[in-house]
Amino acid sequence: MTAVLPSLPETTFAEYEALMAILDAGRARMAVSIVGEANARGRAFPIHVVTLGSLDPQAPAIGFFAGIHGLERIGTQLLLDYMRSLVARLEWDELLQDELRAVRLVFMPIVNPGGMWAMTRSNPNGVDLMRNAPQNAEGRVPFLAGGQRIGRWLPWYRGASGAPMEIEAATLLRVVEQELLPRPLSFALDCHSGYGFRDSIWFPYAKSTRHIGHLPEMFMLKAMFEQAHPHHGYVFEPQSMQYLAHGDLWDYAYDRCPASSIFLPLTLELGSWLWIKKNPLQILRREGMFNPIKAHRTERVLRRHTNLLDFLARAAYGSQRWLPCGASRDLLMTRAVEYWYRRPRR
Repeated sequence: MTAVLPSLPETTFAEYEALMAILDAGRARMAVSIVGEANARGRAFPIHVVTLGSLDPQAPAIGFFAGIHGLERIGTQLLLDYMRSLVARLEWDELLQDELRAVRLVFMPIVNPGGMWAMTRSNPNGVDLMRNAPQNAEGRVPFLAGGQRIGRWLPWYRGASGAPMEIEAATLLRVVEQELLPRPLSFALDCHSGYGFRDSIWFPYAKSTRHIGHLPEMFMLKAMFEQAHPHHGYVFEPQSMQYLAHGDLWDYAYDRCPASSIFLPLTLELGSWLWIKKNPLQILRREGMFNPIKAHRTERVLRRHTNLLDFLARAAYGSQRWLPCGASRDLLMTRAVEYWYRRPRR
């Protein structure tokens, strides 16, 4: 008996069409590259990278990523809204123009176009891209959710042991290695949504309770954000404080950072239970488990997180004023370790 596939759009989806409209409007300001191609049920979807700002290879850079999980559309919508705003502001905003003469922005708003088209968390091969890097966790991971190799019919499938990384994951890492890691300073912000009652900002490691080498810089970034936006409402912490996971892409990218560079990867995890609590019936819809359904709640999300995206650009622009060094960096390391790794866990 032949399985009946769910009804799907023929060749495109709303977020892809929105990206095309932004690229058309911003063609005089943005450089666009097709860096890969994902295939889903006989359809080919290009993977786009959009860049703007400084061409100096030593300039600080920020990579904005979303759509790694195809069901989590709100992250892509957030980046598209920000890109749309930048295109409009560059017509008149001289402060933004000055900022972009010194900072490079890199956008990869739909990492997993096949999964987004098919409305699946995984890519079209059934692989969870955030569990697809080759490293294993250094401790116990949650059953299934920490990454599994039982089979693609279960969620959080890592892919077969020893197999090459999926095209979407490998493409993301190639962009990071080309655009971000060679620079003296770079940031990444990867936008997701998942079960939670609070929005969170996570940073590596997911594989281990060990801390990253750039913990003082991460602690300073947190402190500056709290000073600038004291009512931000995020939980800012290492992902390992929540759970360990195999194959995290940002762990893998961070470990490939040259010793001479500073790379600060962040994951914005939007808490979907905030939306479900206000509209419980949306949990009956697959997309409702990971995205706000009502238009006014989507608009609120798009407004709420703009401060974070703008803050990262300002932090990159003013990095020489806050990057710690010498004895002050050693002190920050001690404070950061005590704050994140030696206090009682919730």
